[in-house]
Amino acid sequence: MNVMNRRAYYTIVENDLNRRAPLVIRDVGPWDQHPTVTNDAEAVVMALASQGYLPNGRRLFYYDSEGALDEILVKDGQFVGFAPGPDRKKEGS
Repeated sequence: MNVMNRRAYYTIVENDLNRRAPLVIRDVGPWDQHPTVTNDAEAVVMALASQGYLPNGRRLFYYDSEGALDEILVKDGQFVGFAPGPDRKKEGS
C-alpha cells in the first residue's frame, strides 16, 4: 500500500437526522495500516463535507485513537483546528 494514499479509517457513531446535533465519529485504525483521524483531519473533514454530513454550522466530534472525545473544528466545510471535547472542558474548570 502506498503510504501517501492512506487515509484514516473511522466509523460514524452518532448522526442525528436533524443535522443540527453534532456528528460523532470514532477512529478505528488499525494504526499500522491507517493514519489516525487526528493526523488525517483535513482529509476526514473534506470527505464528510463532500458526503453532506457537515452542513455549515454542524459540529464534528471524534473519539481519538486513545478513546478520548475531542472536537474537530470545521468552518465552511474545511478543517480549521482542534478543541477539547466536553469532558475535557469540565476537567479544566
